[in-house]
Amino acid sequence: MARLDIRGNLSTQYADVFTAQAVDALDVLAPLDDDRKALMRARIARRSARAAQQQRIAFLDPAATIGRTSLTVQQARDGDFVGSDIPHDLRRQWIQGTGPGARPDARIERSLRNVAYALLSGADGWMFDGEDALGQLSTMSLDNQRNLKLAVHHDRRFLDTANEVAAEMNRWAEGFLKRPIVGDVEQQLRFTTRIFRARGLHLDDRHVRRRDGRGFSAAIVDAVLYVVNNAAQLRRDGSSVVLYLPKIQTAEEAALWNDILSALEAHLGLPTGTVKAYVLVEQFEACFQLMEIRAALGRHFIGFNTGRWDYINSVADAMHWDAAFVHPNIDAITMTYGYMRNYEDRVRRAVNTPDKLGQCALWQGGMEPNIPVGSEAGVAAGMQRAVAGAEREQREGASGKWVAHWKMVHIVRPVWQTVGDDNQLGRPFPRLSYTPADADGLTACDPAPRTVRGARDLISVGLQYGNAFGQGLQAAALKPADFFGNDDILYLMEDMATGEIRLSILWEWLHKHAAFTADDEATGVKAGDVLTPELFDRLLAEEYGKLRQAGNRDVHDDSKDTTLPIAREIVDVYVHDAVKLPWYIDLLNITLGTHDLGRATERIAALARAFRADGTRITENPDWET
Repeated sequence: MARLDIRGNLSTQYADVFTAQAVDALDVLAPLDDDRKALMRARIARRSARAAQQQRIAFLDPAATIGRTSLTVQQARDGDFVGSDIPHDLRRQWIQGTGPGARPDARIERSLRNVAYALLSGADGWMFDGEDALGQLSTMSLDNQRNLKLAVHHDRRFLDTANEVAAEMNRWAEGFLKRPIVGDVEQQLRFTTRIFRARGLHLDDRHVRRRDGRGFSAAIVDAVLYVVNNAAQLRRDGSSVVLYLPKIQTAEEAALWNDILSALEAHLGLPTGTVKAYVLVEQFEACFQLMEIRAALGRHFIGFNTGRWDYINSVADAMHWDAAFVHPNIDAITMTYGYMRNYEDRVRRAVNTPDKLGQCALWQGGMEPNIPVGSEAGVAAGMQRAVAGAEREQREGASGKWVAHWKMVHIVRPVWQTVGDDNQLGRPFPRLSYTPADADGLTACDPAPRTVRGARDLISVGLQYGNAFGQGLQAAALKPADFFGNDDILYLMEDMATGEIRLSILWEWLHKHAAFTADDEATGVKAGDVLTPELFDRLLAEEYGKLRQAGNRDVHDDSKDTTLPIAREIVDVYVHDAVKLPWYIDLLNITLGTHDLGRATERIAALARAFRADGTRITENPDWET
């Protein structure tokens, strides 16, 4: 690789991942990293300019040309482009599960169990996460790629693991569902469509960098390693090559992804459009450019996904300069809340707008984070909420939804199974409009509570998530500390978006002097009082203390003097800083792998100073040489 370096001896240790073909493809695509860096600088520049001018995001000029394409905005809105047909194995995606295909510090047989649970779950598709839910500790990103390759290639080690896992899954199902859920193991493994989520354009890889020492795109690394190592076998098996593309903010960024995928296909001799892509609509600006994003991805695009936490975080970040825009308690911001209703409505109308060939696209609904583990009453209530949420999304037009745990597949999938339609392509909805009222609707807030209890929940889960990240667990079952030991309150599967939104809302409440809507006896807060720095410090200290006193089940004992104090420092700096940092994950990445609070504090301060000075994001791996 003339342009890139692979860290240490990893090219040898992971020779099955960094194959000669994969390394060659990385080198071929390396020049696109300059374009990525330019687009990431443009993101920060737009964010800064809007804050300085107190200017909201707006719809694009219809006459403008979409960056990196020859299409105008109006052409995109009119469907005057050629998109993708929907492959046979994506036409029915009633339930997609999501989670990582690797575990931290686990030998390969144990790590492979993640993949086995997923592919035996009965989900129509499983999005193996390389991004928000995959820990980045040590070599986890490469372990993830290795495990997926072993599964795709029907390796005996994977099949042996799958047979062990199938027996465990059936034992659970016999008790909970009163029936087994896995019959013929190899037949079941063929049922679930394999999907991979690459990391976003904003992230640098931890194990590949440019020869000049600068960071290199994690998105390119992920896409190349997955497609090069698996596309041929997937196609031999009659399966599609499918990616989820996260954190896209603009149609020009989608066009860069299109160029990445097209260049990779050309290099491998694959027809254009072989790689299919869902786009997660989890960035506020993207909701102003939905048809433009579809058009920019062209033959690669097959659908949108509507998430919750990431999107809420993006709205909070985009509106951080507007003192009048303040969120309520996080549990009030459901998919039917104010701007979330309008966001979901725009997505469903965008996918049901036909392209030149009359082709519509898929809409995969949001995440179900519940896990059926807890008291009988707690599980019953949680499952009732899960089914109700799925029924609402099905009625609204979603072709399916996500679940965050394999146990939820057989609980939620029957909602779509009962209706029986493969998907809801082409349901008649009004065409998208682009009026000032439409734009206003995307920031509409409904009246809802804002309480000290809500602030405690934000702090507790934000701290726990940062701690879990430091332990290599970017997907973790969490709940506020005050509910530890209460099995009527279920743990929820949370990923990086969980941490992002909780810190964003805390920053918002503190710096916008958000008023509480109810009294709080413990703190003496009255309705109308605001979250002050002193009150935040008190709540942070109290919630941190609860975590230090918690049992090992909820907060690992070996984290209490290592990663938990670092998580506290990050939360403290992020929330207090007058300049809002755009990404919690930057602070987590820069401290990943160190248990020394002093060193972590220095890195956190350096990152904050750099962004405060000129918008520089420090994204390179600071431990490259170790």
